[in-house]
Amino acid sequence: MYLILLGAPGAGKGTQAEHLVARCGLVHVASGDLFRENIAQGTPLGQQAKTYVEQGLLVPDDLTVAMVMERLTQPDCQAGVLLDGFPRTVAQAEALQAALARQGKRLDAVLYIKVPTEVLLDRLAGRLLCRQCQAVYHTLFNPPKVPGACDACGGELYQRVDDSRETAQRRLEVYFAQTTPLIEHYRKLGLLREVNGNQDIPAVEAELVKVIAALEQVCGA
Repeated sequence: MYLILLGAPGAGKGTQAEHLVARCGLVHVASGDLFRENIAQGTPLGQQAKTYVEQGLLVPDDLTVAMVMERLTQPDCQAGVLLDGFPRTVAQAEALQAALARQGKRLDAVLYIKVPTEVLLDRLAGRLLCRQCQAVYHTLFNPPKVPGACDACGGELYQRVDDSRETAQRRLEVYFAQTTPLIEHYRKLGLLREVNGNQDIPAVEAELVKVIAALEQVCGA
């Protein structure tokens, strides 16, 4: 099976990807990892990507698709793949589908972990760090016993600019502006499977596993 995992920052996509890989025997293929691996290994594709990365430019879609498709040909991917971080746009989605079709493959489903924006903001904002020991807290989900002080060493807690609500709001605006058309694209194709991400981690995982199990039955029929 070839699956795509979508989810906004704060949706828990990374955590669920780890669980699905372990539980369902899927191979996690993340576009960011592919870039780093190909560049580090000096592959022909990596050398091409490096010229763009070093100039601060976006790697062209055709090059990214080529990296993804090359990865999918490797033996460990034959049982099933969970694509993460790609595609990000409708153009990339169409390029990926065309590349899969040329190899006689197809995308089976797009798993979308859907979480209300306000909940995402609560999750993303409010992280606190200790200036002394770098322990991590959260104003809502893991508050310190004494406000402003680290439980472990008593150090002062502070919030990075990146963890402010305003920054989180901007991150989500960018994500949804870019990804909403992609979600609708896959919805129209009948490939989108929405999962309620406003639950605890085991409940979200259970829903995702249920969707994958149903897909396996269809694919094996």
